[in-house]
Amino acid sequence: MPHSLSELEQRREVIAQEIGQLRDLRPGSITPTSGRCGKPECRCHQAGEPGHGPNFRLTYKVEGQTVSESLPTPAAIRKAEQEVAEFRKFQKLSQELWKPTPRSAVCGRRRRSHKAARKKTG
Repeated sequence: MPHSLSELEQRREVIAQEIGQLRDLRPGSITPTSGRCGKPECRCHQAGEPGHGPNFRLTYKVEGQTVSESLPTPAAIRKAEQEVAEFRKFQKLSQELWKPTPRSAVCGRRRRSHKAARKKTG
């Protein structure tokens, strides 16, 4: 783990580059759903029938509201899985970039080195 200010700044640059290389991303969870439709004459309402599904959906929040998108094809499911995986990478990199540990935070190091420089000159 880097400890000097220059090491921390270099690591921050590497993280920024990794973030810049991410592909399409979006938050959310992919879940399968099953159930019965609203048509009483449909086979899904017959005794012993499992119902429709699984149907995959991507669910996420926008301005506090839950949004759910249908993923109708295997290609749509794969695309959403890749985008969610990229978003998880983004979250991990962001957490590392802004990790609030006083021993390793760039801002904390700068603050301490700035105070030390002022004491020497003042």
